Amino acid sequence: MGSEFETQTMHASCVAIGALCVLITGSSGSGKSALALELMARGAVLVADDRTILTDSEIGVKARCPKTIAGKIEARGVGILAADFQENAVVRYVVDLDQRETDRLPHSREIYLLNHSIPLLRTPESPHFPAAIIQMLKGGRIA
Repeated sequence: MGSEFETQTMHASCVAIGALCVLITGSSGSGKSALALELMARGAVLVADDRTILTDSEIGVKARCPKTIAGKIEARGVGILAADFQENAVVRYVVDLDQRETDRLPHSREIYLLNHSIPLLRTPESPHFPAAIIQMLKGGRIA
């Protein structure tokens, strides 16, 4: 594990349930903010939209927002919205919106961020995906 001061800024959005968060990655226009808004509508709290600062720590990778955009989220076609936000959270999952999930019960995947292995999810073509993310943050994935 690297120094606790090691940081990285990613083009990603991030929302949390309690102390754990999901980092949403993907190319420009892939729907990062839209998924974050959907998760917020289901009870998650904004950590960061568009840019997320990741910091290595003893408990994992922490996510936080640059101060200049804290409490702001873009809704494409609507504008920049004000939102309650959380200072930081530990990254529990990463969603890659550029990769589609085709398996009904996909095998576990991982991504390494700042020398930490984090479960990686691809996007299924299913309307239950936001609800599944919320439940995974609350209770984890068992299979």
